[in-house]
Amino acid sequence: MQFPLKPEDIRFESSLELLARQVVEGFITGLHKSPFHGFSVEFAEHRLYNNGDSIKSIDWKLFAKTDKLFSKRYEEETNLRCQFVIDISSSMYFPNDKYNKLTFSVQSTAALIYLLKRQRDAFGLSLFDDELKLNSNAKSTSVHQKFLFAKLEEVLSSTRLNVRTDLPTALHQIADLIHKRSLVVIFSDMFQTANGSDQLEKIFAALQHLKFNKHEVVVFNVIDKTKELDFDYENRPYEFIDMETGTILKVHASKVKDAYLNQMHEFKKSLSLKCAQYKIDLVDADINAGFDQILEAYLIKRQKMS
Repeated sequence: MQFPLKPEDIRFESSLELLARQVVEGFITGLHKSPFHGFSVEFAEHRLYNNGDSIKSIDWKLFAKTDKLFSKRYEEETNLRCQFVIDISSSMYFPNDKYNKLTFSVQSTAALIYLLKRQRDAFGLSLFDDELKLNSNAKSTSVHQKFLFAKLEEVLSSTRLNVRTDLPTALHQIADLIHKRSLVVIFSDMFQTANGSDQLEKIFAALQHLKFNKHEVVVFNVIDKTKELDFDYENRPYEFIDMETGTILKVHASKVKDAYLNQMHEFKKSLSLKCAQYKIDLVDADINAGFDQILEAYLIKRQKMS
């Protein structure tokens, strides 16, 4: 097995738990050669030393290995609660049934859950489409991990066409259900079934609800960059089908490309500006770029919260 693992290496893997372990172990091995060098298998137990910290907490043995100052973390410092929120609407099944945005989101979540369990942190799971389908409170037990992996396996084994998205309603519900300060990690393509200029405002009103309740928020904007951002299609007629409504549009790719790219650019620009305004971490997650982009973004956020 070569590390780091790419989606194409494991997309047909039957066990999410095995997949998650392989992804995380490969990622930790890669930390030796990354900007996070020095964390390695010990990063769950330490944080970077900050001026003003007691020198009594410095781990001098780790300093001898890494030539960097780390403070020992105590149990109460490692206690993080993380709620994973996954969009399971039909648009997440793009581009095909072999490997799509939903598969990538589920596999990424499984890897993060495995990492959180390794760090003794708590993790919960919420699934939504046009309504909230599942909301499991955050726990850190092995039994809970197996329960969530079973739920994620169920998601992978089903195909649901013409199921719409209502991200704002789901986020408002989740904000009301999470009673302790948490890191809320959202996997979604951020596409709403309903059209209208106010749709983005509704999404951010829901995200503000989470922020108002003192939660930290990371949005993984899950995309197939080649098809959805670059609109890389051959210069010929296509039949595009809306996966959530079933609407069929017959067009020539070259005739709609410029208009599509302009509209997508404006959408992404508005999304980025709003996230920056509300201090929400926005990460473009290309399903063809592997899992390290997800784990690195989580690790950076985890460091900021230490």
